[in-house]
Amino acid sequence: MCPPFSNGWAIEMSSFFGLEAFTIAFAPRVPWWLLGLLGLAAFALLVFAVLKRANGGILRAVAFLILLAMLANPLLVRETRESIANVVALIVDKTQSMEIGERNSQADKAANAMRAALKKFPGVEVRETDVHTDSGETGGTNLFAGLDQALSDVPPDRVAGAVLITDGEAHDAPPANQFAMQAPLHVLLTGAPGEKDRKLTVERAARFGIVGQQADIVVRVDDFGDTRPVAANITTRIDGQPFHEDSVVTGQEFTITVPIAHGGENVVEIEASAGTDEQTLQNNRAAVVINGVRDRLKVLLISGEPHAGERVWRNLLKADPSVDLVHFTILRPPEKQDGTPINELSLIAFPTRELFSERLSSFDLVIFDRYRRRDILPLAYFDNIAKYVQNGGALLLSSGPELAEYTSIYRSPLAAVLPAQPTHEVIEQPFKPMITEAGKAHPVTRDLPQSEDGPNGTPSWGRWFRVVGAQTVSGTTVMQGAGDHPLLVLDRVGQGRVAQLLSDQAWLWARGFEGGGPQAELLRRLAHWLMKEPDLEEEKLSAEVDGGMLNITRRTMSPDAKPVTVTTPSGKDQQTVFHKDAPGIFTAHVKADELGLYHMNDGSLSAVAAAGPLNPREVADMRATDSILKPLADKTGGAVDWIRDGVPDLRLVNEGATSHGKGWIAATQRNAYRVTAVAQQPLLPPWLALVLAVGLLGLAWRREGA
Repeated sequence: MCPPFSNGWAIEMSSFFGLEAFTIAFAPRVPWWLLGLLGLAAFALLVFAVLKRANGGILRAVAFLILLAMLANPLLVRETRESIANVVALIVDKTQSMEIGERNSQADKAANAMRAALKKFPGVEVRETDVHTDSGETGGTNLFAGLDQALSDVPPDRVAGAVLITDGEAHDAPPANQFAMQAPLHVLLTGAPGEKDRKLTVERAARFGIVGQQADIVVRVDDFGDTRPVAANITTRIDGQPFHEDSVVTGQEFTITVPIAHGGENVVEIEASAGTDEQTLQNNRAAVVINGVRDRLKVLLISGEPHAGERVWRNLLKADPSVDLVHFTILRPPEKQDGTPINELSLIAFPTRELFSERLSSFDLVIFDRYRRRDILPLAYFDNIAKYVQNGGALLLSSGPELAEYTSIYRSPLAAVLPAQPTHEVIEQPFKPMITEAGKAHPVTRDLPQSEDGPNGTPSWGRWFRVVGAQTVSGTTVMQGAGDHPLLVLDRVGQGRVAQLLSDQAWLWARGFEGGGPQAELLRRLAHWLMKEPDLEEEKLSAEVDGGMLNITRRTMSPDAKPVTVTTPSGKDQQTVFHKDAPGIFTAHVKADELGLYHMNDGSLSAVAAAGPLNPREVADMRATDSILKPLADKTGGAVDWIRDGVPDLRLVNEGATSHGKGWIAATQRNAYRVTAVAQQPLLPPWLALVLAVGLLGLAWRREGA
């Protein structure tokens, strides 16, 4: 016998009898098309018998129909069914905007009332999900992602309804015509209708800017809920430092022009003054990160005489496509006179006035490589260089034995900015450059490649053979040579910086002598530190948000780091202490459970870090509203109620009934079930069909013989 629905069909003959249901199904013993042909034949026979008024014709047709019914094989199917619980989703908004005013307390009140009401209904399963602020690229309230999560494994015929407890700001709400939920969606709103709030929006901003130039940021201040234009003050800060204040008109765009002071990230914070009836000040702030890039790095390299390391300096600087190098090597001192006419010389005259008087300020870095005084540069030009450093310039002095002679460059006004004074001694003996304790904390020399690869954590790089004796008078000695003499000294002078390398043997590393050393990396860091790149600042406070944690890093040359005060996006202050991770590096970790900008300040330095997007959607408009969710509730027959007017009662109604009214909302009784057992019984056994058919045929023959 065929199974009840194999090549057949079923007719529901009766409704539930308790937890059982009966249906009639057919499992034909021959194909349906053949049954159809035989049925047509039986019908034709019946019509023929009626028309001819043949005795026994109708009985034969009825016997034929009984045989057809036997071939159709009708079955009585009995299903034992088990009721399945209705599912109601309870979605509670726990995002950042719910922290305004009494919204969270209203939500807790409504959620407790819904839980208590749902417990009263037997056969109702509650799927509750708390929705938190999305920490992804947009940073919004994804209520419907929470709804999908709660009902992802529930068939549509089991969903009795959903209750959303929120302020109405749902950033993933689908269009009403695309919302496929087949049960009522009810919305219980926190807050109050008609709220007002001020919002600062960054309309357009440059992502990159040339260092030393300016960039434009276009902003707009809006008073939501109040269309009257009024004056608002905005304050601009760059890297945590105050920059400018402006007065703007609400509803109109305003352009802020900011300087790009350094390479890397320039964090621009913009804050609008509070408006009337503010809900929160979180959306009165915005941040823009402009990456500063250098157009071209202009370097002036003056080589006092040809030597083995001169080509290394030139190759290093020329290898960088972002460097514009002006290089002069003094090959013919003024005192050398051999009578050769000027127009026959292949050498060019040293343009001293142009370089050190007219164009000096246009260079980003000035390097003196083994330079000695030969009356080529007047003392006034050395004074110009000293002033250039005082005013923010960068000077690198790489010296050999000439620094210890009477022609030393130290015997000039330049001595006022040099951190090491020569002692007229030249130490010529093999040594490995060593990083000092201060150098282990300084970003220029900290963790240099090969610095700890040798025995007992000593450097594995090659040796040098000469260092100029000097006494440090200012600055920081980060490397030392033979006899613990200073080898590399760094100093800040006025607004500028100076680096003094007291050996001319760095080229040995570049040539790979005894395995070489990190000459290129050391000089790259030196140049970037001299250029005030933020990544190489020895005193720096920085932070980033990763995995829900605010990781704060303090770089300092001091033995300890002062505690830091962290201000959250909502304006709460908390103080945390640093822990030492490495020489010169201290870290602290704070949980970051709010989206927006975190401000850090330790009394001397400040920093900012963004959790999620710089300007998240969560704070774009923080007013409570029914405009987003009402179309979806209306489509499903649900209701939108303000909790402040009272939490509605919850009922359970049959399908097709109204699902809300004044002071009440309802879930739908779906009557879902699962079949636990199936029994089937033939309605027309073959033996009975044969008996009936033979009996009818015999009766037909008898009538024909009468």
